[in-house]
Amino acid sequence: MKIQIINGPNLNLLGVREPGIYGNTGFDEYIKQLRDIYSILEIDYFQSNVEGELINKLHEVGFSYDGIVINAGGYTHTSVAIADAIAAIKTPVVEVHISNIYAREEYRHVSLTGKNCKGVLTGFGMDGYRLAIESLLKG
Repeated sequence: MKIQIINGPNLNLLGVREPGIYGNTGFDEYIKQLRDIYSILEIDYFQSNVEGELINKLHEVGFSYDGIVINAGGYTHTSVAIADAIAAIKTPVVEVHISNIYAREEYRHVSLTGKNCKGVLTGFGMDGYRLAIESLLKG
């Protein structure tokens, strides 16, 4: 089974960016933990701060992978293009947010991308990625 994790803008700074909200663990460290837990899976990781690159990655893997976990960061609330890309592919997508977007600024309460996803996990910290993989394993 092949799973693609896609992280959007500013998530390359996990571990140093606003640790009170996002924690102290960088994603490079966390992805190693996920790969250890799910050693039978092929877990690929992609991060970009550029909207078009996120769309290109969705198009690239969206017909050949078994599942996608996406944290589109701030694009969650603004990108019709990413929402359309998720709707256009056949691979199931689970949206993840490290923080509880409903406990933050009001503009973060709306997810344009979530309606096209299998499900949305918000507020479980980095563990949201593991929970998303579990949901994809269950079909």
